[in-house]
Amino acid sequence: MKLEELLVLMVKERASDLHLRVCRPPIIRVDGILHPIESMPNITHSDLKEAFEQVTTENQRQEFPHRMELDCAYSVTGLSRFRINAFMQRGTLSLAIRQIPFEVPSLDDLQLPDICKLLAQKPRGLILVTGRTGTGKSTTMAAMINHLNRMTSRNVITIEDPIEYLFKDDKSFIAQRELGYDTPSFASALKHVLRQDPDVVLVGEMRDLETIATAITAAETGHLVLSTLHTPSAPGAIDRIIDAFPPHQQEQIRLQLSMVLEAVLSQTLLRRASGKGRVAAVEIMVGTDAIRNLIRDGKIEQIISYMQTGSKYGMQTMDQAFQNLIQRRVVAPEEVLAFNSKPQELSNTYA
Repeated sequence: MKLEELLVLMVKERASDLHLRVCRPPIIRVDGILHPIESMPNITHSDLKEAFEQVTTENQRQEFPHRMELDCAYSVTGLSRFRINAFMQRGTLSLAIRQIPFEVPSLDDLQLPDICKLLAQKPRGLILVTGRTGTGKSTTMAAMINHLNRMTSRNVITIEDPIEYLFKDDKSFIAQRELGYDTPSFASALKHVLRQDPDVVLVGEMRDLETIATAITAAETGHLVLSTLHTPSAPGAIDRIIDAFPPHQQEQIRLQLSMVLEAVLSQTLLRRASGKGRVAAVEIMVGTDAIRNLIRDGKIEQIISYMQTGSKYGMQTMDQAFQNLIQRRVVAPEEVLAFNSKPQELSNTYA
């Protein structure tokens, strides 16, 4: 098994992910579906060792036995970039590889709502992109930075683990920092970023209390901050942030969040009706005065009702996003049934 042959196959088949585990054939994920490559033999220990050594540095190989987890990036000239995750399972090495194109997609390429263009050019505040793993959060943020880069002059600093899309300066100036190489942690990088004269800060993921608190502070001090959370809904992101803090701090955080939050985009990926590729369904919550008041008063459960009637502000619920995609014949009704909060109602509407 040659790793580069598998990576070429991965790109050819438009696979988002490649999984390599001992005693199994290589497995690719295409449009969300896993496909074992049955024509290839089962992967051996030596195959994985060779692949691991090909995509890692000497320092990473020395570090891996102690941490037994590793994230890194790997490029093949003329083919694509790849995000590599190495991990142990049942005492054996395994690799999960995600494809990252060299070219940063545009918001139009991704068919994301037009409000994303307006949000990307906000002068300050906090914008969150949420969703489960593998729903394209990093790609959406990269497209927003790409749009900003083409439209206005800003100093942009990204903090990523690892660096995924590579940006080229256009109207903006972009510095990309990678955990482990350029900074020890998200929280550490955020503590010092305000001394680097940024206009925009992208934080790959708000993983812990310190990172969340520092990101909110950066937004309070007049910067635009973009980051991700693993929550299945826009209102759920509010609860996740507040619950990360001790009870005695939560009232203060609600107040801070209500003042800095510009928007939450929560997305999932659906297979296109054409059978080729996937498209994002995006729930959008915008920081209007009404939404800010609900956050400050702790009435998170009422946010959905305001989103349902907030289309003039660019808001929509996930169910409304589904209905829009179905009406435009981008996705088939049966594709969204598993995700819709009222599947029977949707079935009756589009029967």
